[in-house]
Amino acid sequence: MKFNRICVLGGNGFVGSVIVQMLAAQGRQVRVLTRNRDRAKALTVLPTVEVVDADIHDQVELNRQFEGMDAVINLVGVLHETRAGRVDKPSARRGDFHENHVELPRKVLHACAANGIQRVLHMSALGADPTSQSAYQRSKGVGEALMRESAMPSSESERWYLDGPKFVHGYGMQTTIFRPSVVFGRGDSFLSMFASLVKLLPIMPLANAGARFQPVWVEDVAKAFVDALDSSATYGATYDVCGPKVYTLQELVEFVAHAVGKSPRIIPLCVNLSYFQAWAMEFMPGKKLMTRDNYYAMLVDNVCNNQHPAPPNLQPAPLEAIAPEYLSGATPRGRYTAFRHHAGR
Repeated sequence: MKFNRICVLGGNGFVGSVIVQMLAAQGRQVRVLTRNRDRAKALTVLPTVEVVDADIHDQVELNRQFEGMDAVINLVGVLHETRAGRVDKPSARRGDFHENHVELPRKVLHACAANGIQRVLHMSALGADPTSQSAYQRSKGVGEALMRESAMPSSESERWYLDGPKFVHGYGMQTTIFRPSVVFGRGDSFLSMFASLVKLLPIMPLANAGARFQPVWVEDVAKAFVDALDSSATYGATYDVCGPKVYTLQELVEFVAHAVGKSPRIIPLCVNLSYFQAWAMEFMPGKKLMTRDNYYAMLVDNVCNNQHPAPPNLQPAPLEAIAPEYLSGATPRGRYTAFRHHAGR
């Protein structure tokens, strides 16, 4: 089945903007819901894209915006909380993680049920686990579970059941879940952050230096979403999305430093000092670079371990072929390697 009218939540974000551009290039009608239309100006010029100011956390508004859509792509996620939930008694206060990673997917499924939409693609994260020490990973894990519970029930008579805020047998959705490792590309918030730091700091104390990641290019993640949209073979599937190589955090920082022509002294911190650095940075003013929740998340390797398969036909680009171009400025060789990957050579 071809899905031609797609509503995208998080469509003006880092991964979302690439997905929207790919969908528009295929001539599909795309509705992007955003809190600030001015931040999505680059998408408004695309001929088949409609950017709408909307409160995606308002169930009535979400129901209205999903009218006439064939499919929904949910990409909403937050890395840091500005409004945290209670650790000792989570039911007492809901934080940003719970609101965006648990309640929003639930509302998306309700709105889909209300509009007869069955196709949903959902962005989760590698390491998502309802039992994780990290609140981010716990909330992502619960969001995944909600999506799986919404799958097509065993008989037609069981479809579209609702029981308050919970599911009974599912909404009859055909869901596909993606769990990427850290995503890199021009405009990312991971490698680019370290590029800024190594330019400023001759000495860099590094928490969780041995944490392992398998970075994946933003365009490979976007292509996995777009390729899966019409593929019935991906219905009900969960995919881990990784690049071709595993790196420790220290190796990634060293790679970034080399790309920008710097050579800071990197000092790996022990467990206790890593926690203390995360605690201190959590309470620093301005944009958060690290929190204690990040520390807990990095205690588990962020790599593909065959828990879930890779997306069909994924041929991920190596970090070395893409990242130097945007970290150090465009170079002829950087553009050449990117072109080669796009051409499949």
